Amino acid sequence: MEKGVIVALPVALFISALAFPFFIRRLRIRQYGQQIREDGPANHTAKAGTVTMGGVVFVVITIIVCLTVGGLSPMMLAALFLLFGCGLIGFTDDYLKVVRKQSLGLKARSKLAGEIAVALFFVAILVMIGHYSSEIWVPLFNIEIDFGFLYPLLVIFLVMASTNAVNLTDGVDGLAAGTSIIALAAYACIAFSIGAGSLILFDVALIGALAGFLIYNRYPARVFMGDTGSLALGGAFAALAVLTKTELLLAIIGGVFVIETLAVMAQVLSFRLTGHRILRMAPLHHHYELKGWSEWRVVIVFWGVAVLMALGGVLIFNF
Repeated sequence: MEKGVIVALPVALFISALAFPFFIRRLRIRQYGQQIREDGPANHTAKAGTVTMGGVVFVVITIIVCLTVGGLSPMMLAALFLLFGCGLIGFTDDYLKVVRKQSLGLKARSKLAGEIAVALFFVAILVMIGHYSSEIWVPLFNIEIDFGFLYPLLVIFLVMASTNAVNLTDGVDGLAAGTSIIALAAYACIAFSIGAGSLILFDVALIGALAGFLIYNRYPARVFMGDTGSLALGGAFAALAVLTKTELLLAIIGGVFVIETLAVMAQVLSFRLTGHRILRMAPLHHHYELKGWSEWRVVIVFWGVAVLMALGGVLIFNF
C-alpha cells in the first residue's frame, strides 16, 4: 500500500495529461460542447461549444489507478462507490444536455432521488464493511454526539450538499478543480494522521487525475468537467468526510464551496423577501467578475482562501 501511495499521484497525473488531448479531439469532432447560460456574464459567451464532460476521464482514471496500484480494500470500495455513483448521476445530466440536446437535462427531482439512493447504498456499504458509526465528532469542542437512527439522514445531507456545492463553484476556468485539489490534499493529511492508507491512495490518485484535467481546464479552458465531474467530486468529499469521521469538519476544509452555496442562498432569499439582490450575480465568483475582476484573479483569490480553509481544517483536526 505504501508503494502504491507513492506512485498513484504521478501515474494518475501522467495518464490524465495524455488522455485529455485525445478526449478533447474526439468530443470536438462530435460537437459535444458546453451550453452557456444566457443570463451569465457577457464574456462567457465565448466559451460556448467548449468540450465538456471532462469528469468522465478523471473519474475513470482514478478508479483504474486505485484498483491497479492499491487493490480493492473495503474503505476504498466505499469511497470509489460514492465517487462513481454521484458521477453517474452527473453523467446522465450531461448526456441529456450535450448529446441528446435536452437543455434542461436531468429533472431536479430525478437528480435528488438519485443522490438519495446513492447515499443510502453508501450507508449499506458502511454497515457491510463494519465502518458504520452514528457518532459525530464536533471540532474544537472535542466531543462526540450520537445521531443514532438519524445518521443516514446526515449522510444523505452531506452527499446532496457537497455535490451541489461543488457544482455551484464550477463556473470559472480552473476554479472548482483547483479548489478541489486543495481540499483533497487536506483530507490526504487527515487520512495519514489516522493511518488510513487506502484513503490516502484514493486521495492522491484523484488529485493526480484532477491535476491532469486542470492542465486543460485552466484559463482559457479547453475542457470543462461538467456535472459528471462536479457531482463526482462532491461525492468524493462526502465519502472522505464520513470515512474519516470528520463530517462537520468538511464545512471548513471545503470552505470555498460552502461560501459559494451560502452566497446563492442569500441572493435568492434577499430577492424573495425584498425584491433586491445583494450580489451583482450569484454564485459569488460571478459577482466579482461583474465588478471587473479577471477570471484568473478570481481563481487565484479563491484558491488562496481554499488553502487557508484547508490548513485550518487540518490544524483543527490535530488540535
